[in-house]
Amino acid sequence: MDTLTFFSYLPMPDATHYIGRFAPSPTGLLHDGSLVAAMASYLDAKAHQGQWLVRMEDVDEARTAPGAADAILNALSTLQMMWDGTVVYQSQRTDLYLDAFDKLGRLAYPCGCTRREIVDSQIGVASDGAAVYPGTCREGLPVGKPTRSYRLLVPDVGQAEELIRFEDRWQGVVQQHLAIEVGDFVLKRADGFWTYQLAVVVDDAEQGVTHVVRGADLLDSTARQIYLQRQLGLTTPSYLHVPVITNANGEKLSKQYDAQPLDLTQPLQTLVKAAWFLGLEIGRVNSIEMFWPLAIAAWAGQRIERRSTARFKTDS
Repeated sequence: MDTLTFFSYLPMPDATHYIGRFAPSPTGLLHDGSLVAAMASYLDAKAHQGQWLVRMEDVDEARTAPGAADAILNALSTLQMMWDGTVVYQSQRTDLYLDAFDKLGRLAYPCGCTRREIVDSQIGVASDGAAVYPGTCREGLPVGKPTRSYRLLVPDVGQAEELIRFEDRWQGVVQQHLAIEVGDFVLKRADGFWTYQLAVVVDDAEQGVTHVVRGADLLDSTARQIYLQRQLGLTTPSYLHVPVITNANGEKLSKQYDAQPLDLTQPLQTLVKAAWFLGLEIGRVNSIEMFWPLAIAAWAGQRIERRSTARFKTDS
């Protein structure tokens, strides 16, 4: 199992105004990987006397599992990770996404390309494994092609904002050339659902989120979200992407790869394990009530290794 070598202090945000969030997709139960992300966001908020919101990212209603949202909230309650305010559900916020889409005007355009056509164009492959969009429909739909999705126009190579650069509190300086590494990205899918990229930007802004703490598997999406924030005139939050847990094959621990649900019969041991993955040294604890103050203090004073590809591995 990989371990971290600590050498630099985790930069801490201004505590005078902090709103963080945990935004799981209710496609299944929480597992060890999702708990690590939840714990990091919770600890960062609590270490700064900030608010910690919970938002269900169920914008893709076709993938939402019945009862999963309630099960996630029950798991958080069992682990004594209590959220502030009312839980928000993306499936109830589609009017907000439509308003944001309309504000983009001509930057959003219809696309008739299938996934296979994009892959076959052989323009390139993004770091998240998706094919880079070649811009086929930028000047209008080809004759006879129906609209399948809507995309956001990104700057061409060499234009202003083509390079998005930001400093991540864990990963350090990150940059991405949108035109080269992503291409025009989808805002509304062929099945009619709004994409994660649009929904998360709108929700974070509407909820006043100032600090986003999440898994490093979403690091590749951040440049797109920053670009979209700028086009909508929204403030960019601070970002921190924690390492993700991987299985023996190097795959991110997820529902897709049969990640096992959290063991809530032993909640304290489950929490201690997640804290260990985050590199926190909290000593011996015998209750959840004892765990959280120690974990918050450890998070506030921890030293971390900054590396953009940092990942933990499990043997399962």
